[in-house]
Amino acid sequence: MSYPEGLVTVAEDPKWQRASSLITTTESVIGLINIPAHKLSISQTNAHLTPKAIREALQRFSTQSYSADKNLAVQSIQDLGEISDPEQNEQQTIETISAANKELVIALGGDNSITYAAALGVYGQRLSTAGLITLDAHHDLRDGNSNGSPVRRLIEAGLNPKQIVQIGINDFSNSPDYEQLAHSLGITVITRTEVASIGIASACKKALEIAGASLGPIHVDLDVDVCDQSVVPACPAAAPGGISAFELRQAARLLTANSLVRGLDITEIDASRDSEDQRTIRLGALLVLEAVAGYLKR
Repeated sequence: MSYPEGLVTVAEDPKWQRASSLITTTESVIGLINIPAHKLSISQTNAHLTPKAIREALQRFSTQSYSADKNLAVQSIQDLGEISDPEQNEQQTIETISAANKELVIALGGDNSITYAAALGVYGQRLSTAGLITLDAHHDLRDGNSNGSPVRRLIEAGLNPKQIVQIGINDFSNSPDYEQLAHSLGITVITRTEVASIGIASACKKALEIAGASLGPIHVDLDVDVCDQSVVPACPAAAPGGISAFELRQAARLLTANSLVRGLDITEIDASRDSEDQRTIRLGALLVLEAVAGYLKR
């Protein structure tokens, strides 16, 4: 099933700048890269269709952040292109992101397997001091190489698990074995229930303090299935009772406002499964804009 073409049909208005206009080929401190991985997903997915769908959905939104009273048009986003066959070309992903040397790289997935290469590209030679923050219902500590294993693979590559924070881990979404593994490794878990208690802002503050303890680069993984299933119908692994779309948007902005955050990925959306109103894809596009808005607060 392919993603429908030409769904965006909106009137032109010279006084209403489209967010899609932020993406250019000119040099910028922010980069955007497509990593359309889907072949190693535990469940069948057409997540490879999502990066292009998110870019198209940016046409739906303006460049004005009302709450920040900021026009994002002051900041361009450099198009870093697309990784072809990303499952077989993880080294190319790592090298492309590393060579770009951006203050913030936004990676559009694709399934959650992209977090491994995207994060390594951000960390470069600073893996020993790096941190990882995930917003995810799952630990992603599975054996093998899949969308369920990027956190385990990063630890095996040398990432200090004590500088990993996982926000939104949900009941009945992980096995006892993987819960125990996360605990034994020293990963900090802020459960969905705790987020409801302390709020997403406090959760992000705590995560930044832990992931940034060694003042190394931080990568943020936004696995959109952390959200309530009703707001992300295109996320196959989402469940009722996840965080809200607004909480995920808040997290994207709060985290990228920290200068240690050098990378952010948006994963686990299957564009072919979205609702007619494209609510999941539109959320993905808004996460891109929230990341830019966060960067402008540095």
